[in-house]
Amino acid sequence: MQTQPILTLEHVGKTYANGTVALKDFNLVVEPGTITSLVGPSGCGKSTVLRIISELGDLTTGRLTWQSSDSHKLAYVFQEAALMPWATVIDNIRLPLKLAGVPKREALELTSEAIAQVGLQGFERVYPRELSGGMQMRASIARALVTRPNVLLMDEPFGALDEMTRGKLNQDLLQLQHQRNLTILFVTHSIYEAVYLAHRVVVMASKPGRVVADIAIDSPHPREPDYRTSAQFNRYCRDVSHSLSAAMGESLALAL
Repeated sequence: MQTQPILTLEHVGKTYANGTVALKDFNLVVEPGTITSLVGPSGCGKSTVLRIISELGDLTTGRLTWQSSDSHKLAYVFQEAALMPWATVIDNIRLPLKLAGVPKREALELTSEAIAQVGLQGFERVYPRELSGGMQMRASIARALVTRPNVLLMDEPFGALDEMTRGKLNQDLLQLQHQRNLTILFVTHSIYEAVYLAHRVVVMASKPGRVVADIAIDSPHPREPDYRTSAQFNRYCRDVSHSLSAAMGESLALAL
């Protein structure tokens, strides 16, 4: 693994026009080829961090540094699949390539590759309304992968899914990350999901949003489903839970 970070946020602050301080002195170092989970109470700025990294939102203070121009090739997976209902699966997934002017033959090859990687073969001509929630999210992930990004930003993509579907997609995501050596920033409210997926779990507090704990998950990667029943997994979940509880208590005290 490379030792130079792919992405660094230093003393980042974000204040909105109405005076709300979303982030204050936020620091994060992201190593290439790793999964970093962001957890914290609602409103602590997890999604704001992703928006700043993706340049969908500006920072007010601080600095965002990329390792190189090549590393700054990212894709965003939102909380909802956001598929175009009038377009088939293959047309939804191919859309970023079409907008970028990629030749049709090359675009179809890349689209077919992404479809295979998320297990949607045979559903290319199906419309979103004919897919389950889990399959819609697979299509959304394929649409993100089709441009072959180095960095994948994922904002609670599995939050609305049932537990069995969520678990399967967690496993598939680990395999994708391993195969493509992706760098992933993954926002979730689930401590179990955060620990299972990540090399590191960053715990945030709110009012203002900031990092209060950065916990390395020193377990082999990618992980197998039975890791969830291990003593090591449970210990890491307790560590994250304690940090999150402390963060929520601290945030409440600051608000009083």
